Amino acid sequence: METRKNFGTTIIAAIVSCLLTVISCSTRQTAEDFVPAEPNYDKPSQWYVTDRQGQADIFYIISTETGDYTNADGSICHYADTYADSLRAPLLGEMKGVDTLLSGRLNFYAPYYRQCSLQSFGSDSVARERLPLAVDDVRRAFAHYLKNNNQGRPFILAGFSQGAVIALQLMSEMNDETYARMVAAYIIGTNISQEMLDNNSRIRPAQGADDTGVTICYNSVRDESCSLWPRSAVAINPANWHTDSQEATIITEPSPLVSIDQQQKDTLRVHLDTASNLVFVGGYTAKDYVLPLIGKEGNYHSREIWLYRDQLRENMELRVSAFLK
Repeated sequence: METRKNFGTTIIAAIVSCLLTVISCSTRQTAEDFVPAEPNYDKPSQWYVTDRQGQADIFYIISTETGDYTNADGSICHYADTYADSLRAPLLGEMKGVDTLLSGRLNFYAPYYRQCSLQSFGSDSVARERLPLAVDDVRRAFAHYLKNNNQGRPFILAGFSQGAVIALQLMSEMNDETYARMVAAYIIGTNISQEMLDNNSRIRPAQGADDTGVTICYNSVRDESCSLWPRSAVAINPANWHTDSQEATIITEPSPLVSIDQQQKDTLRVHLDTASNLVFVGGYTAKDYVLPLIGKEGNYHSREIWLYRDQLRENMELRVSAFLK
């Protein structure tokens, strides 16, 4: 367990360091804005894969690890270049970190994709304009995975932040045969609107720890004023897998950016506020969690996987076991 935690700490610290470097670049848009080459998912270099010979897979879509950057010719790019080593590094860091923290005995597949930069989410209209490119990449990657890698196994669809938004789009397009193999969808770090819930039959809110074919969604905050999103129509407490207000206690290190041996564990009090559908967290002590540009003090968006890593890993195994039975 300590090896997994220390590895996760190292990886996530590297991610943040890379991200803070690139987000300081200009956000201006010009006619010469650069769009990187399309990922070719026939090439192993466009994937991070861990084949454990498991009975089920995780297909994971990473969060935003890219900021606007300027190319040598002066053009501005708002998308990750999946062929440039310096820009792939933070993407790979998240893939490795999440795989190590969550997968257990499950196989893990994560595609590189031309994700939108963090600055893209400073405006709803800009995000809507840029997201289709990222969605199309992951759509092609998911189709490639189903055809060439999955081999009929059950799978978990998981996405965090920008990756969660894309995962919801994949669910809306999923055919019956594919959905029948989906153990669950973990939509972490975004909201699901009532309209989306009403119009997407694939979204069935999870009601407990071991139901299958369901969608898990949660957003953690100190209180309602700290939320980044409109109210989500789907919510569950990842500390106890309850949809009521029953409180759970978890004891964990609060920060992935500090070495495990240099921080004390927090005793967190976690409950779902059923009015706002937000997960309220008390007892959190770290001061380094505010995301640049879009973050807000008291919002634990960047910690949504870290804080519940043990609960998520065990829950994925439990749902897979229930599905196989």
